[in-house]
Amino acid sequence: MGCRDVHAATVLAFLSGTAALAGLIAADLLPNWRQMRLHTFNKNEKNVTVYIGLWIKCSRFDGSKDCVIYDTEWYTAIDQLDLRVLQFALPVSMLTAVSALLLCLIGMCNTAFISTVPNIKLAKCLVNSAGCHLVAGLFFLLACLICLVPSVWVIFYNNHLNKIYEPVFSFDISVYIAIASAGGLLFTAVLLFLWYCACKSLPSPFWQPLYSHAPSVHSYASQPYSARSRLSAIEIDIPVVTHTA
Repeated sequence: MGCRDVHAATVLAFLSGTAALAGLIAADLLPNWRQMRLHTFNKNEKNVTVYIGLWIKCSRFDGSKDCVIYDTEWYTAIDQLDLRVLQFALPVSMLTAVSALLLCLIGMCNTAFISTVPNIKLAKCLVNSAGCHLVAGLFFLLACLICLVPSVWVIFYNNHLNKIYEPVFSFDISVYIAIASAGGLLFTAVLLFLWYCACKSLPSPFWQPLYSHAPSVHSYASQPYSARSRLSAIEIDIPVVTHTA
């Protein structure tokens, strides 16, 4: 059964999910969700750019790489609703993605290292590799939705802030990283769903197993009854009685 083998699709899904999770971690930690640029008309002073993140806030003068004000307690006093929602949404999305990666890893390890044919009576108690990948795909899709919706909301809320206050706000690179990571999670989920639907038929070389086992390995059912009956009928020698005069 093809579902019991490790395929290139499942390995690619695991790598894609890992890269998307790394992007979510980077977007969560970087103080680059929103910029607030403060202009001054004093020629003796420099303009200030405030880099706003989910957990910290950094203020820099133009041309400087050092933070003049580095607020490490910004997460407790954050006053922007979209970023407050992201403080909860991104960690939940990351935990969901981690759970999906663990399920993918369990499914691949089960197919790679368990090479004995299980007892049919105990089959329900064993880890189903195809089921692990299917549930992992659902978790990846859920993680994508959890992080994508509030990340896109940052763009619209930024326009809302510019209308209420002065047009000094702009969204930063973390928004792009989070949206790209959500796209990676969606790609991973779709890849696992396609593999689950095609793993039995394996229509293309991309779905073929990465390794091959003996014919008896990973086969839960023997030949159909009709095939066995036809084979037995051919193999049985029926004696022929001849009449002699």
